[in-house]
Amino acid sequence: MNSPENMPAQALAPAPMSVFERYLTVWVFLCIVAGIALGQVFPPVFQAIGQMEIAKVNLPVGVLIWVMIIPMLIKVDFGALGEVKKHIKGIGVTLFVNWLVKPFSMALLGWIFIRHWFAPMLPPDQLDSYIAGLILLAAAPCTAMVFVWSRLTGGDPLFTLSQVALNDSIMVIAFAPLVGLLLGISAIIVPWATLLTSVVLYIVIPVLLAHWLRKLLLAKGAAAFDVAMDKIGPWSIAALLVTLVLLFAFQGEAILKQPLVIGLLAIPILIQVIFNSALAYWLNRAVGEKHNVAGPSALIGASNFFELAVAAAISLFGFNSGAALATVVGVLIEVPVMLLVVYVVNNSKGWYERGPKVVGSPS
Repeated sequence: MNSPENMPAQALAPAPMSVFERYLTVWVFLCIVAGIALGQVFPPVFQAIGQMEIAKVNLPVGVLIWVMIIPMLIKVDFGALGEVKKHIKGIGVTLFVNWLVKPFSMALLGWIFIRHWFAPMLPPDQLDSYIAGLILLAAAPCTAMVFVWSRLTGGDPLFTLSQVALNDSIMVIAFAPLVGLLLGISAIIVPWATLLTSVVLYIVIPVLLAHWLRKLLLAKGAAAFDVAMDKIGPWSIAALLVTLVLLFAFQGEAILKQPLVIGLLAIPILIQVIFNSALAYWLNRAVGEKHNVAGPSALIGASNFFELAVAAAISLFGFNSGAALATVVGVLIEVPVMLLVVYVVNNSKGWYERGPKVVGSPS
């Protein structure tokens, strides 16, 4: 495996957001409209797709999820784990926010907003499912998109790689127990066999396949790796959009009856993003980390591996579930909200570096 110092140029060089990435919210909105319309016009087609299952795994969605996740995981160099020790404070903040604050705070916000404040405005039979979707969204730290956010803040690319590699390594082990614990605390029963199957299908196998494909591509040289990633990178977004069309084809009837649902689900997600990014950013300043470490640390603490969350929600609760809808709301608001966080991080650099403990601070 290549060392971080010799990693492909694509992983280190600053790069602008692609058209797909920059306008992801627009594409998601169009998928919502297209999915709802197609579901109303061709209901037998989507019912047939929904019945293509083996052991409760929908085959078309399973393929789409792999196409979504694997190209993103190929970018992750687990050799970057060696960089963790160079920014141990920043890594500590990242792990604290990602694994001890974000999932539990989202479960709390779900309980407050969904089960209590918004309950009269939501379908009563979907309340638990909505909360489960929010928990799944918060329990999956961001993987690929954090590279984009990091570049936009001038973040340290080696730190970004190391925190992504470490989070992905932890996710293989911790995702199922953490989700099971939080769903249990929220009085939501999910069969452990189904949860573990989802972890194997959508985390373990994709990680192993991506690692193997990465080695094959890197064996041809860094330039060949970059060319390959440029070709397969759009597959992830394309597969995500097709999955969303399918999802909203199934959700269309419920959304047409209660269009306010999406806006209500967005509120706890927005609060969580703002809270976690601000907490991570402030904690990095408090412990004296550099600004180019605090930026990506705050961004990964706020964003989510929404592809995994969507896959797990569909696998655990089905296309028609509130859980699947809740995870998609996370996709809908991810880009504009994260661009707002990027703006704040960039424009607060002067304030950040005036912290008395900050490495490289002029004070």
